Amino acid sequence: MTVVGVLHPGEMGAAVAGALSARGETVLWASGGRSAATAGRAEAAGLEDAGHVEEVRRRCEILLSICPPHAALEVARAASGFTGIYVDANAIAPDTARAVAELQPRLVDGGIVGPPPTGQGTTRLYLSGGQAAEIAALFSGTNVEARVISEQVGAASALKAAYAGWTKGSAALLLTVRELARAEGVENALLEEWRLSIPELEERLAGAGRSARRKGWRWIGEMEEIAHSMAAQDLRAGFHEAATEVFRRTAEES
Repeated sequence: MTVVGVLHPGEMGAAVAGALSARGETVLWASGGRSAATAGRAEAAGLEDAGHVEEVRRRCEILLSICPPHAALEVARAASGFTGIYVDANAIAPDTARAVAELQPRLVDGGIVGPPPTGQGTTRLYLSGGQAAEIAALFSGTNVEARVISEQVGAASALKAAYAGWTKGSAALLLTVRELARAEGVENALLEEWRLSIPELEERLAGAGRSARRKGWRWIGEMEEIAHSMAAQDLRAGFHEAATEVFRRTAEES
């Protein structure tokens, strides 16, 4: 049995940790300073409350960080002194992942694609780094399909940035195009044309709106990280910088 710790279990973090708990691993979390909603998620996922983050770090062999991207470095810094395998599965730029590695030398870089894993075949955890195979083995037989793609830290984050750069970036574009049509008084005509020529956009537009209202506040930091990823490779970062503002406005209006 492996003792695993999870830092700040939100919706995704609790579900991923719960997949390990369901397999029979001991998974710790710290209730100190956390909300009742977080405590409810942790209890439902079968996590063991260690009380304080320091106790989680002391007892666990593997530490999972699954948090909003803007907090990834702060969380890694707060876990300074941890000597086990640190898994950063946040939506961060490759350069940010390498910065985390300076704080956590035994880093496994991760990128999650899909929803919180409540069933088989929906959620993949891409992994990179020297000890990625150990983490993939830990998730074997769970609802999380772990795939090792490289021994280089940053590769998993790069894959996640490229994937979300399209899925969430295109959602921002779709919402913005509709706003243009609405502002010019041709929204109904545009929606009717989409029904005729691109019928699949109707559901995509509805889904983009729902997701942006519910999760847009988390996507702000992710778009910033994707823009950073683009700029680091001399690619145009402006589109995802604009997407940041789309989701910021949506979060403020929700």
